[in-house]
Amino acid sequence: MKFPGSVLASVFLFVAETTAALYLSSTYRSGGDGMWQALTLLFSLLPCALVQLTLLFVHRDFSRDRPLVLLLHLLQLGPLFRCFEVFCIYCQSGHVEEPYVSITKKRQMPKNGFSEEVEKEVGQAEGKLFTHRSAFSRASVIQAFLGSAPQLTLQLYISTLQQDVTVGRCLFMVLSLLSIVYGALRCNILAIKIKYDEYDVKVKPLAYVCIFLWRSFEIATRVIVLVLFTSVLKAWVVMVVLINFFSFFLYPWILFWCSGSPFPENIEKALSRVGTTIVLCFLTLLYAGINMFCWSAVQLKINNPDLISKSQNWYRLLVYYMLRFIENAFLLLMWYLYKTDIYMYVCAPLLILQLLIGYCTAILFMLVFYQFFHPCKKLFSSSVSEGFQEWLKCVCCDCRQQKSRESAGKTDLRSSEDRDETPSSSKISSLPSQILNTDELCSA
Repeated sequence: MKFPGSVLASVFLFVAETTAALYLSSTYRSGGDGMWQALTLLFSLLPCALVQLTLLFVHRDFSRDRPLVLLLHLLQLGPLFRCFEVFCIYCQSGHVEEPYVSITKKRQMPKNGFSEEVEKEVGQAEGKLFTHRSAFSRASVIQAFLGSAPQLTLQLYISTLQQDVTVGRCLFMVLSLLSIVYGALRCNILAIKIKYDEYDVKVKPLAYVCIFLWRSFEIATRVIVLVLFTSVLKAWVVMVVLINFFSFFLYPWILFWCSGSPFPENIEKALSRVGTTIVLCFLTLLYAGINMFCWSAVQLKINNPDLISKSQNWYRLLVYYMLRFIENAFLLLMWYLYKTDIYMYVCAPLLILQLLIGYCTAILFMLVFYQFFHPCKKLFSSSVSEGFQEWLKCVCCDCRQQKSRESAGKTDLRSSEDRDETPSSSKISSLPSQILNTDELCSA
C-alpha cells in the first residue's frame, strides 16, 4: 500500500502556515498596524473554514452520527484528526485481514501499440486511504488559491511599502509560496487522473520536479507583477482583479447556458437544487481563483457529470499564456511609467526583463513536461514538438504564398507596362509611313 505522503505534506503546510499567520498578526497588533492584522487573519481563517467544510463534505460526515469529528472541525482541528486517522489505517492495513475486497479494472499505458487491461484487488483500507487522499488534495487546492495566494500578495506588498523584510514575514512568504506551488501541483495531478481515469497513471519523480519548477516560476512572477502594479496604482488594481475574476468565474456558466443543457442534478444525491447551485458557485469561485495566478490545468464543465472536461485543449492553453504574458508586460509597463521614489535604487528595465524571462522560463518547463515527462504522453494525438513543427510549416507556407503573390503582382505589373509601351511604339513607327504617303500625294 502506498505511503500517504501527500496527506502528511498537506497537513504540514496547513499547520505551519496557520501558525505563522497567527504569529505575524500578533506582531502587527503590537506594532499598531490594525489593517494588516485584520487582512492577515482574514486570509488565514477563511480558507481554514473552507478546508474543514471540504473534508466534511467529501467524507459525508453531515449525514453520519459523529459528534466528536464535527466538534474537532469546528475547533479547526479537523486536518490533524484526519491525518491521525489516515496513519492509523495505514499502520493497521497489513495486520488486519480484509473482510471485503473489490476488483477494479485499469488499462495500462500502450506499449508497442497495445494496451492491456489489468484487474486489481482493492480492500477497504486502501479505499479509505484513497478517499482521504482525494479529500486532502482538494483541501490543498482550496488552501493554496483562496488563502495562500492572497496572503503572499499581501505580505509582499507590505514588505514593499515598508522596504523591510523581517524574518517572520520572510518565513511566512516562503511557506505561502510552497503552499501555492503544492496546490497547483496537486491540481495538475488531479486533472491527469480525471482525464485518464480508465488508465493506470504513474507519475515519475522527474515529472514532479518539472511541474514544481514550472509552477514556481509562473506563480512567483505573477505575484511580483501584481505587487509592483498595486504599489503605484492602487485604484486601478481593483479593476484588473475584477476583470480577471469575473472573466473566469462567468466563463463556465456562459458555456453552460449556451449549450442548452439541463441543470445538473447528480452531483450529490443529498443536495437540493439550492445546495447544488451553492456547490457549483463555490467550484467556479475556486476555478477563478486558480486562473488569476496560474493555469488551472482543468477546464470546468458544468453540464458534465464529472464537472471536468476530459479533452486536452491546446488552443485554450496557448491563448491563456499569450494573454497572460501580454497582461504582465502591460502591468510592468504601467509600473515603469508611474513608479515612485521607493524604487529609486532599483534598476527598473533589468527587473522587467528578469520577470518576463522568468515567465518565459515557466512556459519552457511546461513544454518540457508535456513533451517528455507527462505520464500519458503516449495517448496524445500530437506532441508539443509535432505541433510546433506544424506551426512552422504553416508559417513558412504563408510566407511562400505571400512571396508568390508579390512576385505574381510584380510580373502582372511588368506585363501591363509592356502592353502600354507596345502600342506607343507602333504608333511612332507608323508616323514615317504616313508622312511618306502625304509627300507622294503632294508630288503627284
